[in-house]
Amino acid sequence: MNQSIIYALDFDGVICDSALETGVSAWKAAAQIWDDFPTALPTLEQLAQFRQIRPVMGTGYEAILIVRLLNNGETAEEIMADYQAKTQKLINDSALTLESLKKIFGETRDRWIKDNLDGWVEMNPLFPGLAEKLQRLSEQGIWYIITTKQERFVKQILKANQVELPEERIFGLDRNMSKEAVLTDLVSRHAEQQLYFVEDMLPTLLKIIKNSRLQSVKLFFALWGYNTAQDKTEAGKQRIESIDINSFLQF
Repeated sequence: MNQSIIYALDFDGVICDSALETGVSAWKAAAQIWDDFPTALPTLEQLAQFRQIRPVMGTGYEAILIVRLLNNGETAEEIMADYQAKTQKLINDSALTLESLKKIFGETRDRWIKDNLDGWVEMNPLFPGLAEKLQRLSEQGIWYIITTKQERFVKQILKANQVELPEERIFGLDRNMSKEAVLTDLVSRHAEQQLYFVEDMLPTLLKIIKNSRLQSVKLFFALWGYNTAQDKTEAGKQRIESIDINSFLQF
């Protein structure tokens, strides 16, 4: 790896295929919030619907709202067509707060990890070839993770895959910093180097493009992650390089 280049990577959808675990954790959390929510684990069909919606989800706790809407009878297409309005209405109608959703989602995962760490990790596989890729990055230089996931869960998954990364290089939900803010900090920290940012969520990349302080950051759109066919088409019109997993592994 050329250390004139510093890699900053999103986690869910770039490094880790966490959709299955996120859906199950959300289901378990929802059963604690709503008395009429089923305690039985979701079916494969319900999890497939959740995966379909996953590209429009910003942060993990939103998964609780998604599974509630699905259980209420909404289709994946209906939820995706009006995602922000539907999730905000559910928050309001249920008298929930973002902090309470984050808390119960984190506690649900913590309980699962305590009870069955191996099972939890198994539902959070890294994409093929990523463990070896990250191990090489760690051997060769400095790299970062920028994610909306809580940092302790990132650390658990990296450790289970024998990937070493100092905790100060993991920027997660705990920091209360936007990805733009983290990148701005890294640009100034590595002023003499080129920053590469790999992300699978197109709205995040579009925000970065509009930020004048981040014009020097080279952006990569991860085609293997949580994005739609429409996202892929739109990315091709922007100052973003779309990249498949095989090309990324060869960086």
